Amino acid sequence: MLRMEPEHRSNRGVTHGVQQGGSASAPQADAPIAALAGRPLLSNRGIPLNLDWVKQVRVNTSAVERRAQTHVARRTVKKEWQAAWLLRAITCMDLTTLSGDDTDERVRRLCAKARQPLQQELVKRLGIEELGIQVAAVCVYHRFVGTAVRALEGSDIHVAAVSTGFPAGLSPLEERAAEIRRSVEAGANEIDIVITRAHVFGGRWQELYDEVATFKQACGRVHMKAILGTGDLLTFRNVARASFVAMMAGADFIKTSTGKEPTNATLPVGFVMTRAIREYAQETGMAVGFKPAGGIRTAKQSTEWLALMKEELGVSWMKADLFRFGASSLLNDIERQLEHYATGRYSADYRQPIA
Repeated sequence: MLRMEPEHRSNRGVTHGVQQGGSASAPQADAPIAALAGRPLLSNRGIPLNLDWVKQVRVNTSAVERRAQTHVARRTVKKEWQAAWLLRAITCMDLTTLSGDDTDERVRRLCAKARQPLQQELVKRLGIEELGIQVAAVCVYHRFVGTAVRALEGSDIHVAAVSTGFPAGLSPLEERAAEIRRSVEAGANEIDIVITRAHVFGGRWQELYDEVATFKQACGRVHMKAILGTGDLLTFRNVARASFVAMMAGADFIKTSTGKEPTNATLPVGFVMTRAIREYAQETGMAVGFKPAGGIRTAKQSTEWLALMKEELGVSWMKADLFRFGASSLLNDIERQLEHYATGRYSADYRQPIA
């Protein structure tokens, strides 16, 4: 679906934006974080912008759409296997509240749910007490980072802050970078940044690269997820190109959407982005994570996305280090499905604390 010609790539068009931004450099000698086709992969440190690589990207739209259709039709898990996959999905969640009427109390309730995503009675019925199932992170606006940090103290759950003028990403660059630094100082473990979509429409790849590299520098050691706003990018080719540029600039994750666009995470876009991640890993020896966000509301959808990760990238991408769901209502349906597995009955929505 993505067609590249690595043997013809050259260094023409390669810039020194990395050195100026200070975010991307040669991979450090650290431990592998993933494996692809038996090859160990390091965490992403970025590479200089290769315009030849970006311009050569092609996407076969009809093939992508056919692949997504067959994926849904032929992939299903049942009974105890389904329960296991749903538990894995919970551990990959960024439990999220990004509403204009958010309050400290709402964030504290969300953090309590993050610590104990399943009711204790259900945990006992499933016999999974020793697993200590928790979500990966709680995602909030900067205003609530401190609240979430305090509420999650003593747990392994990360606090993720949406930043850089979320969701439009149109405030001045320095203001967006300053917002990142404030969230990091407040205790955020992860930053979800928003790219300027206009750079993609105008083919301004150097500007997009420099922007993402600036944000990565502001993040320091904190992991950065680059939100592409795929519903706004119009074509799969734009999605693929933006994915490659964000990875070259040092993004630790690439993320589909803010959740505020009319169209958010879709399986066809997921195939395009995961293929880009795979090609980037094959070329650079570095692994980048993936986060679909927005519109993922059912337990069945969560298993479809997990199956996509397993088939396209392998089991290394089926854990929170390299895969996340941006979710709010998803946990509700997963809990109902697990209760049905344990008892043979579906509970009413109002019985779920996050409903």
